[in-house]
Parts: sequence; C-alpha cells; structure tokens
Amino acid sequence: MNDTMMTIVGNVVDQPRTRETKNGHKVTNFRVASTSRRYDREQERYIDNATLFVNVTCWRAMAENVDQSVRKGQPVIVTGRYYTREYTVNEQVRTSYELEANAVGHDLSRGTSKFDRVYRAAPTVTITVDDQGIPADESDHWLDLAEPVPTGTDTGEPDLSDPREFSAV
Repeated sequence: MNDTMMTIVGNVVDQPRTRETKNGHKVTNFRVASTSRRYDREQERYIDNATLFVNVTCWRAMAENVDQSVRKGQPVIVTGRYYTREYTVNEQVRTSYELEANAVGHDLSRGTSKFDRVYRAAPTVTITVDDQGIPADESDHWLDLAEPVPTGTDTGEPDLSDPREFSAV
C-alpha cells in the first residue's frame, strides 16, 4: 500500500485531548496550524499565505507522551501518514483530512526543550508449568469448559455414548 507521508511545521491550535478506546489504547488528538510566508518584492514585506489546519492523531505511548509534553500555542514538527476519513453530519457526507503521527517534537528553531526518556514496565505475564517444567494446558479456562472433555476408553477409541465427544470446540 502506498501511504501518503507528510511533515508539517506549525503551532498547536488547541489543547491536546487524550481518551481511551474500548480496547484500552490511549489516543491523543490536537490540531496544528501552518502558515507559509513569502517575500513580496513590490511591497518589500512578507505576506502570509492561507493557513493550513491539520488534525493530528497519536496512539498508545506517543499519545501519553504528547499529552504530558505538548501545549496549546507551542511550535511543533509532526510527521506521519496523511489520510482522509469520511463521516456523516445531518445526512451530509463530509471529509476530514488527518495526520496519524509517527513522530512529534517541538520546533527547536523557535525555542528550547528538555527531553525525559519514559520507561514503562512491560505487562506481567505468568506461565503455569506442570511437574516436568512444561507450560501447562490451560485452554479449559479460555474455552470456558466446566470440566475437561472425556478422552474415550482405554483403547483410544471415542466414547460413542458421550455426545460431548463429538462437539466442535
């Protein structure tokens, strides 16, 4: 897939808003305004062109870092995947252009910044082992089985009198 990558340099227009999705992922949204300038030789002064406003979306750890670091009015540089999203308001289809950020930083040509690395603990994983040190089969818990499925008779043949023997799991 060919993604459209874009880098924008501008000012944060509004205070970044952070929320959590149903799956527990953090997402932070804010807007950046970028106004290009050109020098007009006839008037001997700089002229501002139209302002470009871009909605920026940051996910997971970056969302938390942006929430703690970026404030309204600050100069930033944002790079990421530029895409369109359609939505409906009062039965009218509208289009929104958004930048899904890969990197966000302060524009150091216009000020200073202090960087603090964030170390987040990895989630704790517990693995139950059997007597021989092999990871135990705990699929009964995942499949919500009240009791283990019978394995049949001693000959290895299925027990034809037990309907659970043939149920699809």
